[in-house]
Amino acid sequence: MNHQAFVKNYFDTFNRHDWVALSELYVDPAEFKDPSLGEGVVRQSREQISSRYAALSRTFPDVRDEVVDIYPSGEKNVVVEFVATGTAPDGSPFRMPICTIFTVENGFITRDFTYYDNVEDSE
Repeated sequence: MNHQAFVKNYFDTFNRHDWVALSELYVDPAEFKDPSLGEGVVRQSREQISSRYAALSRTFPDVRDEVVDIYPSGEKNVVVEFVATGTAPDGSPFRMPICTIFTVENGFITRDFTYYDNVEDSE
């Protein structure tokens, strides 16, 4: 499966909120960099991945990702620019631009390095 098809499948699965199927796209365990997980690389099992996304959808039941662009990078990496949207627990809508670098080996994600600004602007 090429990068474009893999990413389309990944985000279709995310937007269906099929967290078990999403976790099965990763090796067990996979490496993550994500501000929500702290600093540095964190290894997570498929069960942890599924649980983390299930918790996300309990907080933001209508969370959805819209792919802006896909940038293949070599044989193993693909960079995806996307926007997460949904409704926060207080009822306010949110929109968060995100960039993820996926490393895909043998048909599975081995690394998911995600970057976004999770600091609110003060006005």
